[in-house]
Amino acid sequence: MIKVKSFVFNPIQVNTYVVYDETNECVIIDSGCYFDNEKQELISFLENNNLKPVKVLNTHLHIDHILGNTLLFEKYNLLPQAHKQDDFLLEQAVFFGTSLGISLDKQPPKIGKYLSDNDTVKFGNSELKVIHVPGHSPGSIVFYDEKQHFLFAGDVLFNGSIGRTDLPLCDYDTLIEGIKSKLFTLPDDVIVYAGHGEQTTIGEEKSSNPFFN
Repeated sequence: MIKVKSFVFNPIQVNTYVVYDETNECVIIDSGCYFDNEKQELISFLENNNLKPVKVLNTHLHIDHILGNTLLFEKYNLLPQAHKQDDFLLEQAVFFGTSLGISLDKQPPKIGKYLSDNDTVKFGNSELKVIHVPGHSPGSIVFYDEKQHFLFAGDVLFNGSIGRTDLPLCDYDTLIEGIKSKLFTLPDDVIVYAGHGEQTTIGEEKSSNPFFN
């Protein structure tokens, strides 16, 4: 049985998720911790619950979602896993950070493994399916638990909204089509853990999200 612990980190209020099961192996999704107290909060939770991080996952590589990757690499020797089409965002991370008032003293770690549509991420006794839903970024991916009916949507789908499409290499039509064809075909009771804001469900967004009604 998978458990999910969420944190809200950095000035852009990113949701970071620690996902773990009865084996105490865990994956960390969108590690956004930036301030020292945020970094300590994340590490303390892992240590106090005897969790063993085995994978660092990114739904996409916008700067606010990767700020904690350096910490996790230095402490656990784990390189992040993400989609190859977002590689260019890593190259521009320092620049984008500065434009948002976020200073980086070093380049974030490179991607250790590329994830593609329909891949499976395994940890402990659990697994998450990778679903590629571009539009917010070329390499935006969602992590879906088919057994327990929840997913980690990053900035693809929010409670009552969708990800921005006014950033480099974003595309509104691609994002809308991807949500309709790949997410709205999932069961209505699937819980959506978004990259920002409150959680929702697929059914709720299909019926009330203003971008689809």
